[in-house]
Amino acid sequence: MSQANVRSQPSRIAAVDTVRDLDTAEAIWRNLESPNHSVAPYQRFDFLAAWQRHVGERAGLSPFLVIARDDDSRPLGLLPLALQTVLGVRCASFMGGAHATFNMGLWERKFAASATEADLRALLAMLAARAEVDLLALRQQPAHWRDLQNPLALLPHEPSTSHCPLRTIEPGATAASLVSDSLRRRLRRKERKLQRLAGYRYYIASVDADITRLLDWFFEVKRRRMAEQKLPNVFAEPGVEQFIRAACMTKLADGGRVIDIHALECDEEVIAIFCGVADGQRFSTMFTTYTMSRNARFSPGLILVRDIIDHFATQNYRAFDLGIGSNDYKLLFCREHEPIFDSFIPLSMRGRLAADALSAVRHAKRLVKHNPTLLGVAQNLRSMFRQTVG
Repeated sequence: MSQANVRSQPSRIAAVDTVRDLDTAEAIWRNLESPNHSVAPYQRFDFLAAWQRHVGERAGLSPFLVIARDDDSRPLGLLPLALQTVLGVRCASFMGGAHATFNMGLWERKFAASATEADLRALLAMLAARAEVDLLALRQQPAHWRDLQNPLALLPHEPSTSHCPLRTIEPGATAASLVSDSLRRRLRRKERKLQRLAGYRYYIASVDADITRLLDWFFEVKRRRMAEQKLPNVFAEPGVEQFIRAACMTKLADGGRVIDIHALECDEEVIAIFCGVADGQRFSTMFTTYTMSRNARFSPGLILVRDIIDHFATQNYRAFDLGIGSNDYKLLFCREHEPIFDSFIPLSMRGRLAADALSAVRHAKRLVKHNPTLLGVAQNLRSMFRQTVG
């Protein structure tokens, strides 16, 4: 479509508001989470409010919420962004940082289904006219969510460094179609060893005391595991533990939690956990770990993934993912690849220079990641650096 044609089309976005306070936007935000809107669980108010309170504020990020309205002032969408000034550039990115696997706006469903490039261009023009931000750095966006397009995919974008392995769950899917017979047999043989343990069970934590106990175990095991591998412990960064605890404790209307904990344990110890977010149609994992005892020999993490997939299939879920990145264990369960994209959108001349620089860096990362020779060199250099500083 030519630029002239885009400009000649009317936009349904008549006004744009920017809000710097979460409480001010809470009522609009929560209304956009209702069934007649398109929203991913990573963009729920309760998820991002907890993140901002415990992580974002400590990192010097302030809320920058963009609300798009129609002629009647009805909200059509909300972009939950956070603002930070770096080297004189005012950059707005999605709230949630590395803790949100997918980033999206919250959109009215009818608008999302029929949004045009003209609509999104109008939003950008109005946002640029406010002169509050130089650059939108919008990373890790899915092209679609459920059955709807992501309106931001209508703007210029580029592939993210990594994609997301995905498992689609078809209606009436059988156990064999969800997890291959060969993998099931292998896991069944390993699980027989664990089933000898007193009190062996799989469950979703729903009691506050269990959630606290499982998280206490998780943070201690992560600390020990990262120290053993001489890797930085991202869960020890300022505010991260408090954010995760708050999100796991916050209840949703359907009885679940903002972050759910799926666990394997026995009477003697916790064996493995997977934590993630659910929205009635898709479960998306965030973080995991497993025991450092001899029970780790029996692949408890893989057994737990199988249990989670089977559980959500019985709940009529339509998709499951293990997060962005192509680790071998993810590909055992998730054979499809969901495309993820980034957008670096300048709103000023200063922002244009920053957008070009960020795009060049992302291009270099993609080049290294998808070139086995360059990736090997990068991994060797990283290992040498760790040995030098460690």
